[in-house]
Amino acid sequence: GCATVPREAGFGDVQKSVAERTGHWVQWRGRSADDAAVDQRVLSLLQKELTTEDAVEIALLNNLTLQATYQELGIAQADLVQAGLLKNPTLDLSRRFGGQAAEFDIVQDLVSLLSMPLRKRVAGAQFEAAKRRVGNAVLDTAAETREAFYNCQAAEQSAEMRRAVADSTAASADAAKKLHDAGNTNDLDLANERKLASQARLDLATAESDAVQSREHLTMQMGVWGPATTWKIAARLPDPPASDPPQQGLETLAISRRLDLEAGRQEIVAAAQSLGLTQAFRYIPEITVFSHYEHEIEPRHSTGPGVQFTVPLFDQGQAQVAKGQAMLQQAQLRYAAMAVNIRSKVRATYSAMIHSRAKAEYYRREVLPLQQKILDQTQLQFNGMFFGVFRLLEAKQAQINAGREYIEALRDYWVQRAELEKATGGRLPGSAAGDKPGGPVPNMESPQMDMKGDMKGMDHKDMPGMK
Repeated sequence: GCATVPREAGFGDVQKSVAERTGHWVQWRGRSADDAAVDQRVLSLLQKELTTEDAVEIALLNNLTLQATYQELGIAQADLVQAGLLKNPTLDLSRRFGGQAAEFDIVQDLVSLLSMPLRKRVAGAQFEAAKRRVGNAVLDTAAETREAFYNCQAAEQSAEMRRAVADSTAASADAAKKLHDAGNTNDLDLANERKLASQARLDLATAESDAVQSREHLTMQMGVWGPATTWKIAARLPDPPASDPPQQGLETLAISRRLDLEAGRQEIVAAAQSLGLTQAFRYIPEITVFSHYEHEIEPRHSTGPGVQFTVPLFDQGQAQVAKGQAMLQQAQLRYAAMAVNIRSKVRATYSAMIHSRAKAEYYRREVLPLQQKILDQTQLQFNGMFFGVFRLLEAKQAQINAGREYIEALRDYWVQRAELEKATGGRLPGSAAGDKPGGPVPNMESPQMDMKGDMKGMDHKDMPGMK
């Protein structure tokens, strides 16, 4: 009767498991006097250029969906306390009209007392499962925030590239118009220049829209609003680290520390203990003991004990036992399936990460320099009037596409790395935060005509046949 519900509700265990796997500390808001310090910490982070880990820290401290998930601990803790409480006794008072006869009974359920240890073990296993589920939700939030951060960086970097292209092609179109007015270029060349400039503006609008959507997704993950949404991040994706961890051992690591798998294991324990409770009391699910006092009209009193129980004539608990067996087998199969899926997810994500890394490095090492060389040579050939403007524009468009694909490959690498951390249940072995911005994408300026009607790099008077 003096039992109380602990306010901490096992959150310390969640904090410890999350810190071991991410290096970040989490706080259940409204449960301590540290809320003001947490608010100040979030504000201080938002006032500087955010790194990936800064964004993750803000999300883990400030995401309201995550804060709501913590309430599952309070629910499971309350169920555990409830399992350790006896049912309240029942008082029965009666008095007959027309006389002085009166009866008094106090009734107590005996099964709740006998089954209390088993019920507490079931609720304890469910409480442990709830702590693992909540911890896994924290890890998911951290991984999803990292993915949102890298997607936002990639979108802003793509928009930056498209903005430079749009400015350059607009200047080229203006110069082409001046050349056309001077009679130094034909209608087709002018139309092609204008088409490239128009397409560049459309691509810029799409890139800017994507950047806004990616930014809002990261804002949502961090749980900020109002003036706090003016946060800034590095404009470029970081370069990949010097090396990635070997694949060997990652599956074992995932199986050993995935909190959702640990939650599944605790659910098996809870299902087994629940089945044991059902089997133990299947024949006598209800037993009550009572004390009876009766006062007769005559000056006579009587007092005595009593017992009442159900007779298992029709319902012998067979359905409940079968249900418990099915639930136990279901929990076991779900656990096994989860373990298989985790192993497969680790292998698939690792392969995708390595592929994205190789693709990004190949673009930087081979494709982008080659596209720049092709553009430079095409520019020279155009200046010498060996190629037409359409050939030059094709070379420029190929360079733009290569730059976009490089950014996407680099983004895919970091997103897959975050997915691999999620699949293995925490930071990768030997990993360090990749927050150092990468180098810029090679020059995306458009081949241009200057305002005098000259092609870049050659005066028009040196071109045969030009006035």
